[in-house]
Amino acid sequence: NTNKVYFLSRPRRFGKSLLLSTLEAYFKGRKELFEGLAMESLEKDWIEYPVIHLDLNAKKFDTENDLIRLIDRQLLVYEAQYGSCSSDDRLVTLIRLAAEKTGQRVVILVDEYDKPMLQAIGRDELQEEYRSTLKAFYGVLKSADRYLRFVFLTGVTKFSQVSVFSDLNQLNDISMKSQ
Repeated sequence: NTNKVYFLSRPRRFGKSLLLSTLEAYFKGRKELFEGLAMESLEKDWIEYPVIHLDLNAKKFDTENDLIRLIDRQLLVYEAQYGSCSSDDRLVTLIRLAAEKTGQRVVILVDEYDKPMLQAIGRDELQEEYRSTLKAFYGVLKSADRYLRFVFLTGVTKFSQVSVFSDLNQLNDISMKSQ
């Protein structure tokens, strides 16, 4: 409730995917999964939000089309649920449709946002292609701001020098915060 867009960088095998699964269950209003935990009594409303959970760890990235195909396959699942869109602004349209269909703002969870770029280290042309694609993809979130409830991105690195997040001007990097 304190911010909208968060980023967390942690080493591999550090529980980032489990954290995202927990956030997904929470935002889907799955109260039964939190029985006996502090969250059960802390949350009063248990509102179900539409959740778009993208996992960029699910593929080996060798060609410039690998990233596009993975995102496409994952978005198709949500388009089947919230409505199909064939426009250039596909993600913004999907977010808008999900918000309109459910009457709630949308939660976006992205696991291993940086895996395509990490796998392209040493291949400058491919890394630039991935950087450009990811920058445009995450930049869309800024224009969808009014439809968003919460955005959480994880990875093992923060590519600050390559401006992947430059359009997310309200990104709250909690990686080094002790709490």
